[in-house]
Amino acid sequence: MLRTAGIHHITAFVDDAQKNIDFYAGVLGLRLVKKTINFDAPEVYHLYFGDEKGSPGTIITFFPQAGARKGVVGGGQTGVTVYAIPPGTTPFWKERLTSFGVHFEEKHRFGETYLRFLDNAGLVLELVEREEGPLNTWSYNGVTAEEAIKGFGGAVLYSMAPEQTMAVMENILGMTKAAEEHDFVRYQGTGDLGNMIDINRKVIAQGRGGAGTVHHIAWRAKDYEEHELLQKRAELAGMHPTSVIDRQYFNAVYFREPGGILFEIATDPPGFAKDEPQEKLGETLMLPSWYEPHRELIEQNLPNVTVREFKGGAKI
Repeated sequence: MLRTAGIHHITAFVDDAQKNIDFYAGVLGLRLVKKTINFDAPEVYHLYFGDEKGSPGTIITFFPQAGARKGVVGGGQTGVTVYAIPPGTTPFWKERLTSFGVHFEEKHRFGETYLRFLDNAGLVLELVEREEGPLNTWSYNGVTAEEAIKGFGGAVLYSMAPEQTMAVMENILGMTKAAEEHDFVRYQGTGDLGNMIDINRKVIAQGRGGAGTVHHIAWRAKDYEEHELLQKRAELAGMHPTSVIDRQYFNAVYFREPGGILFEIATDPPGFAKDEPQEKLGETLMLPSWYEPHRELIEQNLPNVTVREFKGGAKI
């Protein structure tokens, strides 16, 4: 049976490239694995953060645009991005978030405790302890491999048509309904990261895209053949998916499901070491071949950014 493993990546809007790097690398300890541009708007960075290799199921990506309007989290969006941390590390993360002035609160779903907080653009994030999934081998700025974020734990989807969204999860993505509790229904993919998706069964008023909101959530296809089969399944279900688009590090197909959420299906291959060695990931601005002749102009129009370390107490 054709079933996605879970989340491939999540892409969001923010308003400041350097502050984005400071939060996700400096505070959360993720690796900047790719620094490139929005292929549809080359004056905007496209930044990718994940584990040491940039593995599918660990990658969050951003379009940072100075002066971007503030978004409103709501229906038709991925409302909460959930990260998995190793068992027993919640005290470490409470202390770390507090040291950087990041306010958090505890939430409870399906017998699990989540630390919920906002990034510095307003994106809603959660940390949850999970046994599943390998440890992240990346250590940075006081976060060791023993405490590091493994990758995605999952997400909470805010739909304007929850029953129809759930049908897409089951009939197109092949996810299994795993549990129901109060306002939430949990779906599970076959992977060990990014595999627990909670849908709020209440109809949620439409949100507005902008800084601090998710643009789309991407689901994994293990290879190009499975990718095309999932595209065909979406087409037969009347979702009107796009043609296959080459995003350099994966192939992509997009469609908007009936609840208003933009879904992508992305291939695991070829990965982020396609155009630079793994030990150098994220250090250089990488451009697709068709933009390479315009590198000088593109670099002039982008702000200078750097990955830098901070101690607790720094204003991020």
